[in-house]
Formats: sequence, C-alpha cells, structure tokens
Amino acid sequence: MPDLQNVFVTGATGAIGKAIAANIAKRKSYHVILVARNETKAIQTVRDLRERTGNSKLEYAIVDLSDHRQIYDFAASWKEPVDILINNAATAPRQREENQYGIEMQFATNVLGYYAMMDAFREHLSQSPQARIINVASYWAGGLNFSDLQFKTRRYDNDTAYRQSKQADRMLSVAFGDLLKEHAVCVNACHPGDVNSKLSNNLGFGGHESPDQGAETPVWLATETVGIENTGKYFEHKRETYCPFSQDRNSVKKLYEICAELIST
Repeated sequence: MPDLQNVFVTGATGAIGKAIAANIAKRKSYHVILVARNETKAIQTVRDLRERTGNSKLEYAIVDLSDHRQIYDFAASWKEPVDILINNAATAPRQREENQYGIEMQFATNVLGYYAMMDAFREHLSQSPQARIINVASYWAGGLNFSDLQFKTRRYDNDTAYRQSKQADRMLSVAFGDLLKEHAVCVNACHPGDVNSKLSNNLGFGGHESPDQGAETPVWLATETVGIENTGKYFEHKRETYCPFSQDRNSVKKLYEICAELIST
C-alpha cells in the first residue's frame, strides 16, 4: 500500500460528510479531498479540518454532484490513483426540482451522482492495489418505482423520492461491486447514524446522534480491513445487514442500464 492514500469524500461540507472527512484525516496517512459544490463552504471546511486534525493534506474540489458532466470533467483532470471513494452527497428538496438537463434533482444527485463518480473514476480506482468505494445509503430505503423514477406523473414527495434514491444506492453498490471485482475494487453501502442535518430536517426528522457517531460506519468501512474483505454488501452499525434489494439482480441490472442511458445524454 502507498504511504499516502487519496480519499474522495463527496458532500463533505454537510454534517455527516464533514465528520467522515475529519475522522479519516485524523490518520496522517490519508490525503483527503473534499468534493463539494459551494466553494465558500469548502474553503472554511478545509480550514476547520486542518485545525481539528493537524493534517495538512486536506484540499477541496468544486464539483456539482447533480451535474454528471462536471463529474466526468473532474475525473479527466485527476492524474493520480484513487484509493478510497466515499459517495455521501445527497439532497432532499421539499419541492420537485430539476437539474439543467431536466433530471429530477434527487435522482440526479443521490443516484446519478453516485453512479457517475464510480464510473468516471473506475480507472483511477483500478490503479490502487486495494481500492474501495463506500456508498452512504440508508436504512430508510424502498419504494423504487421504475415506471416513474423522476416523479413526472405521480405527486412529488421528498420523503418518497429520498427512500427510493437510497434503495437505488444500495442496488448500484451491488452492480459496481460485480463490475469492478476484476480490478480488486470493493464496493459496499452503509447506513450512517441518525444525525440532525439540513437533509434530515427537510425530510421532517431530527436526529439523536452526533455527526461523529453518524460517521462511524462509513469511516470503519473506509479505514478497516472489512472494507476490502467484502464487496456488494450493506452495513448498519458496523455490522453486515441483509439487504433485500440486492437479491433482485434483474432490477439491479435494469437500474444500472437506466443510469447509464441518462448519463450518456
């Protein structure tokens, strides 16, 4: 393993993302790149985390995770291996919104953002001897509706949209776990802790855990051997947990193909 590992954390200016980045950066063998949309927040977060962790190997990259083209441009500009990719960025607007390509915003960010980061950086990940991807999903998952993934015909409800996006993240972890197995890249999904955040408030929830508690399982998968001993699995509270969504391989394949088609447009 190299002395310094490159770690991407998306959505790293939010409550859980910042805690994930901080708890990884405490270990000085990690070069942590905060992938964020808002540069002002990113600059402040890097400053805060450098002071908190004493790790000077912290920087940021400005990428809108709802825009797959920005993700692929970012990948084209990155010239080093990627050892750890943590897909964490998510949104849950209360009203239906679309990105500039006309894709519903939760699906664009929470699903296609994960897909694009894994797809765009697959070559960089394959250059690492023991690369891993951690997809921050949720136990709050289900209701994936293939007939109306973007709420074009049914009434938009941000909780319903969020639940289906987190189901999709767990399914994409299986798809990419299979796809990247030949390159020794492990892909796993997890539920973070229940943290009070902008996202949880938009969904009508509070949160009874601190950001550091919420970050425990993603950080565990990112830094301990469990993250390279398993692939295509789902974890809660640092334990592997049965995921019914991963069992339906036809649906997993269908979702992957839908995402690939949307990314290509």
